[in-house]
Amino acid sequence: MHTLKRTVLVTGASSGIGRAVARQLLQAGHKVIGVSRDCQKFTRTMANFSAVQLDLRQLAELPPKLKELQLAFPELDAVVFSAGMGRFGSVEEFSYPQIEAVMDSNFTGQVFLTKALLPALKRKPHSDLIYIGSEAALKGSRKGAVYCASKFALRGFTQALREESANSNVRVCLINPGMVKTAFFDDLAFEPGDHASNFLLPEDVAAAVSYVLASRPQMVVDEINLSPLNKVVKFKKL
Repeated sequence: MHTLKRTVLVTGASSGIGRAVARQLLQAGHKVIGVSRDCQKFTRTMANFSAVQLDLRQLAELPPKLKELQLAFPELDAVVFSAGMGRFGSVEEFSYPQIEAVMDSNFTGQVFLTKALLPALKRKPHSDLIYIGSEAALKGSRKGAVYCASKFALRGFTQALREESANSNVRVCLINPGMVKTAFFDDLAFEPGDHASNFLLPEDVAAAVSYVLASRPQMVVDEINLSPLNKVVKFKKL
């Protein structure tokens, strides 16, 4: 393991997995650029932390804003893609805008961000792109057609990107967690069971991110699948 201090962009940094990742990286002494749709959720100023307000679903606005981001943080050498949204139901229950929102948030916006940052990252002596996928990228599930499609797309993208980046110093990793106990489930009809063995913690995913970033630069961790010890789904009373 090496102790090189990094400058890491973390999307979705104001809550859940992204927040845990940002916190753990700051504790390790790295610089963190936290991206959120609402920077008011960052309630206090912290050393080595910069907040950036950006909505990855607003595709038309992204190119100029991402150019500004690059100019503001030329030292950036790693990205953790934690932003995303969950919406579940059979396909006919989705409106067209809802389908678009899920795909833009979980896939297309992340591709835009990758495209914008990749040329500069390839010029770095060492850089990382770490995507937070999902167990939904591994197997389709009932009521998950659109969500699974967004995560399957992200998985295919990272696999191809890994091949495209093989002759550079850019490492590409996908982390697929099972159910993580966060506010992700607040507006959903289901959630993990109550026992500690039924869910992952955001800190578990953050630890996997830290492992990838700290690993020997000449080694690539292509994909990590994380699961709770006992998978239990609890359906909420409506």
